[in-house]
Amino acid sequence: MADNASAPAPALTLARVRLGAGGPLARVRVADGRITHVVPEADADAGAGGEQVLDLDGRVLLPGLWDAHVHLAEWASARHRLDLAGTVSARAVADLVRERAGVSDGTVLYGYGFRDGLWPDAPHKALLDAVLADRPVALVSADLHAAWLNSAGLALVGRGDHPTGLLREHEAHEVLAALSATPAEVVDGWIEDACRAAAARGVTGVIDFQFGDTVGDWERRSAQFRPAVRVSAAVYPSHLDAAVKRGLRTGDEVGASGGLVRVGPLKLFTDGSLNTRTALCRDPYPGLENTDGAHGIEETAPGELVRLMRRAAAHGIEPAVHAIGDRANTVALDAFEAVRCRGRIEHAQLLSPEDLPRFAQLGVVAGVQPRHATDDRDVADRHWAGRTERAFAYGDLLAAGARLEFGSDAPVSPLDPWLAIASAVSRTDDERPAWHPEQRLSVPDALVAAARGRRLIRVGDPADLVVVDVDPLDADPDTLRTMPVHATMANGRWTHGPY
Repeated sequence: MADNASAPAPALTLARVRLGAGGPLARVRVADGRITHVVPEADADAGAGGEQVLDLDGRVLLPGLWDAHVHLAEWASARHRLDLAGTVSARAVADLVRERAGVSDGTVLYGYGFRDGLWPDAPHKALLDAVLADRPVALVSADLHAAWLNSAGLALVGRGDHPTGLLREHEAHEVLAALSATPAEVVDGWIEDACRAAAARGVTGVIDFQFGDTVGDWERRSAQFRPAVRVSAAVYPSHLDAAVKRGLRTGDEVGASGGLVRVGPLKLFTDGSLNTRTALCRDPYPGLENTDGAHGIEETAPGELVRLMRRAAAHGIEPAVHAIGDRANTVALDAFEAVRCRGRIEHAQLLSPEDLPRFAQLGVVAGVQPRHATDDRDVADRHWAGRTERAFAYGDLLAAGARLEFGSDAPVSPLDPWLAIASAVSRTDDERPAWHPEQRLSVPDALVAAARGRRLIRVGDPADLVVVDVDPLDADPDTLRTMPVHATMANGRWTHGPY
């Protein structure tokens, strides 16, 4: 590693900082990765001294922000792939592939970010074959639940007889895993860069839900570099037995990162996604009535879900259950009620009214992605017609006592917490009026959800902090989205800024 991750960070005092949004001027001293003093600026002689004093000139000091749901390898890789965001049809995607075709050298042309839920035409291998027949093409949907391949790409993974080239859910994941992989050392370098970019937006920690041996991958990476953010590395069911055998528990330190990398939750799935119409719902999807997939799909049977959660919880590993449709969320909450363990529900996009209070009653965190509410409003209006008053219901969840934690689901949305904050506050990201404005959050509540529940800067807390140039209480939604971040600190060390 470039430096000693376990060595204590130098003590310093941050002078003339605004203590939180709308807060008073104060001095904050940090040492050994912790906040040791918080005193009013007027009482600066009352023991808040440090070996170094930085005058922050009235800027606002906030608790460090987290992205509580990312797929770091996918996000880091997507930053180097053909960008398909905003494409309005399958034909438009094919046109982009034609422009980016390059040399047909046998390497896979990867793209990321298409959303076909509202397209007038359907993705098909023939469209890609017509523009690039002799180079494998693999395009990943924005929600990571579908893959679109041309015939050369299908042949490369032994699926040459697939009728359409559009694969969903497990089949898509299997095909993408079978494609020629980017070397680990290249992806690790991309991830290191992506972590620095996240720190530049005020991020001090992430929960990495990247599919695979995420804990093992981070053990390898931590021997090479110290990430600019804390990482909570998820465990998948295929690696649960190994984690139990090693005695790993959620929150345990792993690797050589000086405590920055820890074991995260067990990731489980109840259903698919809205854009693929595979989210498990009580009501059928319009146009799919009386078909096998009318209500979405059940990824994990309720009994198996309970079994896996119970096994994990018995060994100190907290579950994180993916649930998007209202039926899926009921199944997930029922499982938490049966097991009686701590944990999370990821996404919680469509909820039955009777399930809203159960999050608080069961102590289940709602890991939500506010940017999805603005990105998917049109898809929800079509496929969840008549039910959207309980979609992305953050205001109702908070009113029912639930703890919200914001994430991006990057690369589904960019790894930038200010986009989540702005979307939660405004419920729109374009010129249209707010979508279901009754579900908006206040700026203070959005900041708390983006900081994993930290509302105050207190003595004894980890020195994970972000300094911003604009008070969020004074910012309009556009300023929130582009919030100028002056500096970021994780574990008492600057990870971004001029220091």
